[in-house]
Amino acid sequence: MFGIYLKRELGRRKKAALVIALGLALGIALVITVNSVSAGMTQAQDKVLKSLYGLGTDMTVTKTRSAPTSGSSGRPNFQFDASSNDSDDTQSSDRVMTQGGQALASSVVTKVSKQQGVATAVGALTLNVTKVDGSFTQGKAQSSSGNSGNSGNQGGPGGGSGSGGNSTAAPQVQGGGANFDVNSYSVAGVDVTDQTLGPLAGSKITTGKTFTATQTNAKVAVVSKSYAKENSLKVGKTLTISGTKYTVIGIATPDSSESTTDVYLPLKQAQTLADAKNKVTTIYVKATDSKQIDSVKSAIQKNISGTTVTTSADLAETVSGSLSTASNLATSVGKWLSIAVLVAAFLVAALLTSSAVSRRVREFGTLKALGWPSRRVTRQVVGESMVNGLLGGALGIGLGLAAAYAVTMISPKLTAQLGNTGGGGGMGGGPGGGGGPGQQASQNTMEIALSAPVSMTTIALAVGLAVTGGLIAGAMGGWRASRMRPADALRSVS
Repeated sequence: MFGIYLKRELGRRKKAALVIALGLALGIALVITVNSVSAGMTQAQDKVLKSLYGLGTDMTVTKTRSAPTSGSSGRPNFQFDASSNDSDDTQSSDRVMTQGGQALASSVVTKVSKQQGVATAVGALTLNVTKVDGSFTQGKAQSSSGNSGNSGNQGGPGGGSGSGGNSTAAPQVQGGGANFDVNSYSVAGVDVTDQTLGPLAGSKITTGKTFTATQTNAKVAVVSKSYAKENSLKVGKTLTISGTKYTVIGIATPDSSESTTDVYLPLKQAQTLADAKNKVTTIYVKATDSKQIDSVKSAIQKNISGTTVTTSADLAETVSGSLSTASNLATSVGKWLSIAVLVAAFLVAALLTSSAVSRRVREFGTLKALGWPSRRVTRQVVGESMVNGLLGGALGIGLGLAAAYAVTMISPKLTAQLGNTGGGGGMGGGPGGGGGPGQQASQNTMEIALSAPVSMTTIALAVGLAVTGGLIAGAMGGWRASRMRPADALRSVS
């Protein structure tokens, strides 16, 4: 009986049902669109952040670099011998310096890994190599002679008198000079026993192979795709750093963006190059639970003094550009706009349902006169509203999916500017982070294509909103219908 009556009443009021369903559909579609775009913004930010600190990293531990001592300028020093008589004699010098924060003892990695809530901790050493090579060309000394003329008597009596005649002027050096080339690149020391975290985690090996767990001190290297192309390096070729030859075993391609690390070495080899035995500059940390990141950060800062702990949320605050602006709009303006529209849709649906009930005074009064209790009348009105709500939910999901698909197909380009501070701590101090001492703050700009993925959670939210809208409208309409009396139907007839 309930189903038959429900079907008949909805069939008689198709236009009113469609208006209510469309009002709910627009609000639900806007919620789906905003949620999908916000999810796309989150994915874009994740790509930006992972390009800085590597895949799977929840936080990094570093130490702020101290100021240079009075006896050291903190800048690389190059010394060459310019006395060689051979103008073709090429001279070369490499200067290897740690990059990012101040070096930490490798034992700190063990301390961090033992903190409550830490799943894995891996140390890495970031270096900057400046290579200067070239040659000096000696100039030729040429002397010239001429007459100096008489200088006359100097002083009074007894004073010496100048002598005239020929004199030879000081020789002049003509020609000569120096021609040197400067090449700077970054090197990352990788813990080859655990490559799931660290500077190499955000890249995949497209040619050759990666390090094995036994190559802890092997003279092998993995180079980035861009650096290999620039220097004509291939798998099997030799790369020389500060007089040490390394065999290239693999070419790494970043997953999401161009990495700022050019060369990857086993951690012990990088420590040997930098004369930093048992030292690391960055500790990459993965928490056992993403919800415990803040508590893990507090524990590390409390138990390991002098360190700076930076989470992905901290690093996200340094991201600027159109990506940051759009993300703020989506999470603030978009969220409140969708809530306002949704509330308005619920209110309109409730008012339209109540108005429809008011026009059915004769019908409901007659049903009560025939013996229908108030709860049955209320159930009938709520049932009709639920059908309208579900219909609005279906239309809203369709519109929301269409809007999300359109955003993904258009794929608008957003830019992200990543502020890295030289020599500072945090994730920016790791690979891809700030440079060595004396370097100024720099910015890396990335371009990200925006997508709008729709998750099952968003669909479930839309269904829940549709049901909620139907219940709200039905509750108001049912309350109105339950208050009607058979006498109201008689008055409407008369």
